[in-house]
Amino acid sequence: MRVIPLTSESLGVRSLATFVEASGIKILIDPGVALGPKRYGLPPAKAEMEVLQKMRRKLQGYARRSEVVVISHYHYDHHTPFFEGLYESSSESYAREIYEGKPLFIKHPQENINFSQRKRAWAFLKNTEPIAGKIEFADGKSFDLGGVELEFSPAVPHGGEGSRLGFVVMTLIDDGSKRVIHASDIQMLNRKSVEWIIGKIPDLLITGGPPTYLGKRAEGSWQVGIKNLNEIIRETGAEIILDHHIIRDKNYPRFFDELEEIPKTFAGYLKVEDRPLEAYRRELHKIEKGGEAEIPFKLSRGSRRP
Repeated sequence: MRVIPLTSESLGVRSLATFVEASGIKILIDPGVALGPKRYGLPPAKAEMEVLQKMRRKLQGYARRSEVVVISHYHYDHHTPFFEGLYESSSESYAREIYEGKPLFIKHPQENINFSQRKRAWAFLKNTEPIAGKIEFADGKSFDLGGVELEFSPAVPHGGEGSRLGFVVMTLIDDGSKRVIHASDIQMLNRKSVEWIIGKIPDLLITGGPPTYLGKRAEGSWQVGIKNLNEIIRETGAEIILDHHIIRDKNYPRFFDELEEIPKTFAGYLKVEDRPLEAYRRELHKIEKGGEAEIPFKLSRGSRRP
């Protein structure tokens, strides 16, 4: 099995898109790329916009190779909608290329879903049903892809219990030699998700940490995330790829240090430098205006110009 993390916060955008090739079957999970429209009261910096375009091209390239598409939920950093959006999708043709002719395994659009995601799911299905292959509502189901088992969790909270952000489904890919779980936006904050992961005993877990960057709105999430991740590490021995919400916090290296096994970010797994652009948006704006600011990563030459 070959696992290729594609786009994420450690690579400069909001995403957890992943490509998996198992027994020759090419699976694309959560094909969405976005930027936070406001952070520290600021719009995305020039460096973020440049990386967004680069990551869209990267995602598009892997979408052309993919044969199966999985969507865990309907936030724009996890699926590409069919409209022109400054920080979300690119164009109808871009979205069409991701989904056309392919079987889609998607979060149920009407069950265990909040109002905003239900609206997005309706718009998504309106555009994909005429062009996609078979569409399966995946929640709690298993599918045999010809020697590769694709299993989905029941709908679990997007974050903690009672989250107003709705629900997501996790994906298990098993080719008989390796078990990989993609656990999107559970944020390590609810027991149902943790127990499902432990019960499946994955070899590799790809997931996002808690949204500690939200400050008081996420109070206590640091400790809960550490506790739940350490339990998964002890009980499964899985290799952990940890990214997404936690990387929006400048203090994420300290979070990693509190875990019993140090995980890799998407960037770390790919053996490139972490570039958590959103976390350093203030500094990026200052640099792009000709000022000086300390950042723990390199910028492209074009991003340095005032």
